[in-house]
Amino acid sequence: MPFITNAAGIAGLTLAATIASAAPAAPAHHAPAHHALAAHRVTMTLPAPAGPYLVGTLAVRLVDRSRPDPLVRSKPYRELMVSLWYPAKDTGRSLPVAPQMAPLAAADWDRHSAPPMGIAAGTVDWAATPTHARVGAPVDRRAGRLPVVLFGPGDGGPRTLGTSLVQDLASRGYLVVTVDHTYEADQVEFPGGRVVRAVPLPKKLTPRVIAKLLAQHSRARLADMRFVLDRLAALGRGHGLGEEAGRLPAGLRGAPDMSRVGALGQSLGGSVAAQLVHDDRRVTAGVNLDGGYVGPVAKTGVAKPFLQIAAEAHTRSSEPSWKSFWYGSTGWKRELRFAGAAHGSFTDLQVMLPRIAAVLPKVPVADFVGTIDPGRSVSAQRAYVAAFFDLHLSKKPTRLFDAPDARYADVSLIP
Repeated sequence: MPFITNAAGIAGLTLAATIASAAPAAPAHHAPAHHALAAHRVTMTLPAPAGPYLVGTLAVRLVDRSRPDPLVRSKPYRELMVSLWYPAKDTGRSLPVAPQMAPLAAADWDRHSAPPMGIAAGTVDWAATPTHARVGAPVDRRAGRLPVVLFGPGDGGPRTLGTSLVQDLASRGYLVVTVDHTYEADQVEFPGGRVVRAVPLPKKLTPRVIAKLLAQHSRARLADMRFVLDRLAALGRGHGLGEEAGRLPAGLRGAPDMSRVGALGQSLGGSVAAQLVHDDRRVTAGVNLDGGYVGPVAKTGVAKPFLQIAAEAHTRSSEPSWKSFWYGSTGWKRELRFAGAAHGSFTDLQVMLPRIAAVLPKVPVADFVGTIDPGRSVSAQRAYVAAFFDLHLSKKPTRLFDAPDARYADVSLIP
């Protein structure tokens, strides 16, 4: 089941087109209602990180002038927005708390991305959700050099919908870099108040058209991620991030430990994480959050550590790419299944939609995030993802993958 829209997106593969065609757009005459509801819009919070460190964050525009944009060929270079999340020193209240969504991106999400989920424009204040990170906070040097994790969202989705998971990893001592894939993501807000929307999807989303789009997006994302790794390698050597990086938080130069790099993604982001693990020698291990595999890695699998986490209905027997990937993979591998979870359970919508539905009861929560308890779902995701990267990037032993754990009763280990 898709959880975002790019006309409801192609994140859900087979069901996306149905959702898109059935969902009404937000027509212009809804604007007065938006103002009337402004004082009563639903607001939300995200669960606090569980690690020992406070969290800092920084949003950065990166420009790759070595290639034209792969999705809009008239653009002579590729530009991306990324966010860095890292363990931070306590600065008191001197620095602002970062919002989950930047204001103009949130407004665009409200108009275009929320209505296909049954959430009328103007009923939720998407810009008001705070993270648990301070903007530009100095790095906490007690964490030492930081293992790096790249995060990619589902197709059409913004990098911001992985905030609950990535800020938790940062609180455990990781540098996590989340990436928006311009012209594929529904909306990307760049510095100076510029919002770039996704290239419109074809009117007829047949399975063949969807497969072609996913392959195109996968190739573009893979190049994006490798470019971001190049910039992080420069940062690890004590340089800046690039021409648009501006002033960096104290302690960030030299902080990335590029000998310990992982990849993490939801939906298409999980497939690209696998391809990155396969193709790039710098990447040691990867995690796929409920994504079908696209491209060569679906058949080759990987020879490095890999964890795939599935919603309840996602099995190797129902998803051919999971079966071929699993049997093609020769490294350490585990598969987990979350009872009661749906595709969107592995995004921030897991905790956001139930809050919205408490006020707007017609929102089809179960379609997007299943029936699993949100708190248990988030706690289990955080525990297993952190344990995986701790094991394979930092050699910290864990028994979490050896047998079922009573603390996470919704999670099954699939042999």
